[in-house]
Amino acid sequence: MKTTTITFISDTHSKHQMLKDDLPGGDILIHGGDFMTSGYSEQEAIDFFKWFESQDYDSCIFIAGNHDRIMQNEPEKMRGILTGYKGIDYLEDEELVLYGDGPNGDFPEGNIRMYGSPWQPEFYNWAYNLPRNGFELEMKWGAIPDNTDILITHGPAWGYLDATIYRPNMKLGCELLRERIDEIKPKIHIFGHIHSAHGYYFNGHTHFINASVLNEQYNYTNIPQSFEWDSITNQIKWL
Repeated sequence: MKTTTITFISDTHSKHQMLKDDLPGGDILIHGGDFMTSGYSEQEAIDFFKWFESQDYDSCIFIAGNHDRIMQNEPEKMRGILTGYKGIDYLEDEELVLYGDGPNGDFPEGNIRMYGSPWQPEFYNWAYNLPRNGFELEMKWGAIPDNTDILITHGPAWGYLDATIYRPNMKLGCELLRERIDEIKPKIHIFGHIHSAHGYYFNGHTHFINASVLNEQYNYTNIPQSFEWDSITNQIKWL
């Protein structure tokens, strides 16, 4: 079985150039949102798009986060701009199928089904916020296909890499997202949002990856996580 080399990053907050020596290249690069600072500058977004497309990966996939306000405030305009970047895929409550029955080719090794969503429980007056434990958020997570292999959300699920260094005993993840993940059991869940919870956890069926590369002070401290992944056995080998 062919393995897939994947690198996970999140919460670069316009400091993406700092990662240049820590991205090994490979099959897939996934960004879990918050690629901007305050999130209003079109030029700041374009700078990220250009950088992201230039990386040495066959597929570069990203979602928005709560800092990426322009993606929610001006969706049609930003979608139009993104049409000029053929080497990247932006997912907002959307599925992407690689290596299989989607528009991305047909390989005998099987397909990889991804789903990306930017929403998270309400956090001040940021982008892509919905009331915690509300019907709207439940509907967002209910739209995640049952057969998703790699789930990309900006925020964590409740109980998995979702506590800050300031309140280590307080879980900040989404309870409704946790319920959906427990139900469908994706093979990989990649997210960010809680910078100081950067890390990895495996619960027996899902690899949870908090891919935040910046710490709580917005300094680049966390090297991107990369591994070779067998999509059939769900086994990984760290790089």
